[in-house]
Amino acid sequence: MLALIPLAPLLGFLVNAFLGKRLPKSTAGGLASAAMLAAFGVSVVAVWRLAALPADARAIEQTVYTWIASGDFVLDLTLRLDPLSAVMILVITGIGSLIHIYSTSYMHDEIDSEFARYFSYLNLFAAFMLILVLGANFLVLFVGWEGVGLCSYLLIGFWFRKKSAADAGKKAFVVNRIGDYAFILGTLLIFVRFGTLDFQQLAAAIATMPAETAAFGVISIATLLLFIGATGKSAQIPLYVWLPDAMEGPTPVSALIHAATMVTAGVYMIGRNAVLFSHAPATMLIVAMIGVVTALVAGTIGLVQNDIKRVLAYSTVSQLGYMFLAMGMGAFGAGIFHLYTHAFFKALLFLGSGAVIHALHGEQDIRNMGGLKRYLPVTYWTFLIGSLAIAGVPGLAGFFSKDEILFETFAAGHWIFWTMGVVTSLLTATYMFRLVFLTFHGERRHDAPAPEHPEEESHAAPPHAAPPHPAPPHGGHLHDAPPAMAMALIVLALGSVLAGYVGVPHALGGENRLATWLAPSFQPPSAAAVEVFEGEAEAVGEEEHAALEVTLMIVSSAIALLGIGLAAFIWLKRRDIADSMSRQFAGVHRLLLNKYYVDEIYDATVVKPIVMASREGLWRGFDVRVVDGAVNGTGTLVTAGSSMLRRLQTGSVLTYAGSMFVGVVVILGYYLWR
Repeated sequence: MLALIPLAPLLGFLVNAFLGKRLPKSTAGGLASAAMLAAFGVSVVAVWRLAALPADARAIEQTVYTWIASGDFVLDLTLRLDPLSAVMILVITGIGSLIHIYSTSYMHDEIDSEFARYFSYLNLFAAFMLILVLGANFLVLFVGWEGVGLCSYLLIGFWFRKKSAADAGKKAFVVNRIGDYAFILGTLLIFVRFGTLDFQQLAAAIATMPAETAAFGVISIATLLLFIGATGKSAQIPLYVWLPDAMEGPTPVSALIHAATMVTAGVYMIGRNAVLFSHAPATMLIVAMIGVVTALVAGTIGLVQNDIKRVLAYSTVSQLGYMFLAMGMGAFGAGIFHLYTHAFFKALLFLGSGAVIHALHGEQDIRNMGGLKRYLPVTYWTFLIGSLAIAGVPGLAGFFSKDEILFETFAAGHWIFWTMGVVTSLLTATYMFRLVFLTFHGERRHDAPAPEHPEEESHAAPPHAAPPHPAPPHGGHLHDAPPAMAMALIVLALGSVLAGYVGVPHALGGENRLATWLAPSFQPPSAAAVEVFEGEAEAVGEEEHAALEVTLMIVSSAIALLGIGLAAFIWLKRRDIADSMSRQFAGVHRLLLNKYYVDEIYDATVVKPIVMASREGLWRGFDVRVVDGAVNGTGTLVTAGSSMLRRLQTGSVLTYAGSMFVGVVVILGYYLWR
């Protein structure tokens, strides 16, 4: 059944891509949504069957066909379902189905062909993402890895006549190719060293080897190259710059690709190769360091952004940093746990921002909002739940997963990383509730349209800001999310509350079922090697750490509430404080507002030199003189030779007969002479 999971959205893509122009919107959107729901249904059945197997034998494989056979090397296109990929396919198909349903309303004002094109891209992305997480070896994973990169480019640049959207799509594609180049090198190095690309065979081979603690060896180099690939796909320093610009795509795209699925591919890849990375402690330290620095830097940038989607974009970068911190600490289960909970509340926040933008006919600047709580009750309350969850308020999903990461970091003795994580938590609560208060509370500000008949439902188009997709002018009435959008928001809000309860730690009287479920995926396949690789499920809930864990939870919860209170005081009570601080610390504010000028630095040091070298050196020197010279020279040579040969074709039969006679005499003379 495994092949049916990616096959369903792939078939949806084919139908909408080739027949979509002839289909009405309801059919195109319904078909794409049905494909995702079918994939979700098959996923549930497959995971149910997996759960029925003994804990030490939870794996289902399906070999679709033999892909590569060269000498002794044989590589099959094999799909493998285990506890880790089970969590991923449920997230991808479950949340993906909600986002498809949401999109049927959000994108309804597109013309029929564009509507079908959008859903074909969305289905294709889901198919590739499912191949990525179900792949049993590096090459199958890489097919999905490159496929989601392609679909990201197509969806970010969906409104391709808008220059900023087209540029953002190209930026995402190029930056991801840099990471993918390193990923390919890491994969090749693993194959040369171990002779296999199968994850299980690789884990079994490495499990018997000692960890590279004394030197930076082959395993460390290979894992570092793989991690560079992960920094591109999962938007970590230094390859994070594409994700904020990716907000140029439609908002449901941001929810699906840049919150719940594609950007988590790097985290998943490290978890899939947990045994490999565990034998490279130097790389693990680099992973943790990059993750926590990215989390902190993105948090400071998010504190001053004014575009509602860009605040959430930097929040995504920051939360991904938390996941990489967990992976670097060896707390693989905690990282996947946060991936799982983050998918709910971040998808909810992005879709909630889409409902706000939809209601305001394209407005995205939170300084032009305010007072929307009264007119958008469903959007407000669901958005508030998502904000509480990401802030880490006790009882919601984000509280359990984030605090498990912080506890694992503190327990590992990395106090500096833990402190940076706590500061990031404070920033997260502050900027998220700055967003909530400026958007929904207070009085409505200057550019927002006046509310008229808020109980009525509007069919205004989502923001396009491009010639082929004009947004309606301001002045329409405010409206809450239409039914399809509201349903997705409510389901995701429930998930943002309840999803964390599958991982309640032992310190709070829980069983941490998710850690127990995931543990076999992070262990070598051989039972003998398990004893040298301790699963974190055992370490997380040890009794001697219970008091420490509860203490750290209290600290981080207090930090979250402090951030919310700080945001309420500044942006509800004393807005003048924020204005005076931005003036008093104008340099710092300008630095954060301009995102530390990283884009400008890359442009000056990388982009412009390459462009100049291409135009002046490569183009004028090599392309014009060598490449064009060779092509033009070949043409000139053929022309000259043809003009000479043409003279021999006189059209005279006597001349041809004479030529043949001379030729015969020459040939006969040669043989007689021999």
